[in-house]
Amino acid sequence: MTVLGMTAVIAAAVLIGTILQRVSGTGVGLVVAPVLSILLGPAFGVLVTNMTTFVSGGLIMIAVWSHVDWRRFWLIMPAAVLGAIPGAWVVGQLSAGWLSIIVGAIVVFALLVTFALPRLPHLPGRGAGLVAGLLGGFFNTTSGVAGPVMVIYSRVSRWEHRSFAATLQPIFMTMGAVSVITKLLMGSVQVNGQAGPPLGWLFPVIVVTVIAGILLGTQLAKRVSIPTARTLAMTLAGLGGAGAIIRGTMDVLG
Repeated sequence: MTVLGMTAVIAAAVLIGTILQRVSGTGVGLVVAPVLSILLGPAFGVLVTNMTTFVSGGLIMIAVWSHVDWRRFWLIMPAAVLGAIPGAWVVGQLSAGWLSIIVGAIVVFALLVTFALPRLPHLPGRGAGLVAGLLGGFFNTTSGVAGPVMVIYSRVSRWEHRSFAATLQPIFMTMGAVSVITKLLMGSVQVNGQAGPPLGWLFPVIVVTVIAGILLGTQLAKRVSIPTARTLAMTLAGLGGAGAIIRGTMDVLG
């Protein structure tokens, strides 16, 4: 695939993910991470996904600021920072094939858990938030996908959806920044010499695409139900996760 073609596919994934995230609260990591892992390789692809969630979370946060629960944010984020450290170490230790398999497997497993779990017990204490932060930080750093962990936490804590969806945006923004910084400081991902579009002009394309996705998502939010948007995001993520597993398996066996 040409660089221009790869850029177009990446932009399309970012656009769809941002629209779904604006409507339902999640979507960017689920949709973008598997696609970028296949196109750019798992380590660099997840790094770019983390950058994308930083941009999308920050911009969407502006639109939903009044509904953000900052108390829960400050409960979750310190634990997420701690979870990112072992996640960055894992990324630096694994080969591209095995990392691709793990990225895909985390996406698929998280989706199955999210769909299959019955009504969960009520866990109102701080412990559930701390565990969600640790796991979310680890999964976000290794696979770019923290949304399902947060969804499970919202269920056990009985978190009201509008506040939950709004608070996810600064959580995703901060997790994205922490994941990028941790992996670069630990040398887990090499930015130079990567295949695909140069990061110097890919990042501006992502920013513009995210803005377009937010504008479109704001309009579609008036017409598309949250369950429909979430189901579409999960379906696309499942297909991408399966593709990442297939690619990783071929790399390992080949």
